[in-house]
Amino acid sequence: MLDTLRREYAQLVTSGAQLLLVLIGFHLHSRSGWLYCLATIALVSVFAWQSSLNRLRAIRDTPTSKIASAAQGYVELIGRGEQFGDTPLLSELNQLPCLWHRYKIEQRDFENKWKKIDSGESSDSFILRDETGVCVIDPEQAEIITRHREQWMRDDYRYTEWKLIPQDRIYVIGQFRTQGGSTLEFDSRAELNALLDEWKKDMPTLRARFDLNNDGVLDEDEWFLARQAAKREVEKEMREAQAQPDINILGRPPDGKLFLISNLEQENLSRRYLLWTWAHLVIFFGALGGIGWALHYRDF
Repeated sequence: MLDTLRREYAQLVTSGAQLLLVLIGFHLHSRSGWLYCLATIALVSVFAWQSSLNRLRAIRDTPTSKIASAAQGYVELIGRGEQFGDTPLLSELNQLPCLWHRYKIEQRDFENKWKKIDSGESSDSFILRDETGVCVIDPEQAEIITRHREQWMRDDYRYTEWKLIPQDRIYVIGQFRTQGGSTLEFDSRAELNALLDEWKKDMPTLRARFDLNNDGVLDEDEWFLARQAAKREVEKEMREAQAQPDINILGRPPDGKLFLISNLEQENLSRRYLLWTWAHLVIFFGALGGIGWALHYRDF
């Protein structure tokens, strides 16, 4: 069973709202009530159709990139999931190794209904690896679809857990960026001035290093020596920083585009959103037909 996590997809939320509006219409049993409910269903369906269509287009129109050659910006990647770092992430309820997890604990009340009493999810990053390289995936605020769902009951409690697990084949689409030595930009003058300002906060040490004639004052030649030493230190720090390896990171796009992580195949994701797109169109035209029926049918 596929479950949508983190931010619930608009089609699931709106489908629940549409069903509720139909039930309200039956309960009100009046022309005005039905017109209000059907008009609202039509508006919700337009929103849901647009949401599903945007997701479908993002998946279909964004070409799959290789990590080593991915452009900076919005990209689609496919690879195997691996843990990030030496300490494995454990799921909350089962305490099993995973890349990401979400859980929900519910309790049965006196009306035999389930009430959520606790829930949560991890925000730890994990690694995506393909044949060309690795990328750190930051799942914060991602929409996540996973096949791995477990549910069990104990007494009057129901436990549900969703996971992405190591070695899952994972599809991601989001904002790709590379951080590291090759992408660093330095303002040498600003760095030099900042270091000198820092040194000036400890004048006794500065004089001990550069007051060659021990008169307690740094003259022009001694300031020149101090600036040269600071310049050499800044250049050293720049070389060390630029020698650091690059790190590829994929996270939430800043412009609100789809940020999706799934262990479902790309074709299945595309088919899923295509079905939702058609479903909301059918609901929309059905609601319009219902409005026409309500306007002409007077026997309520």
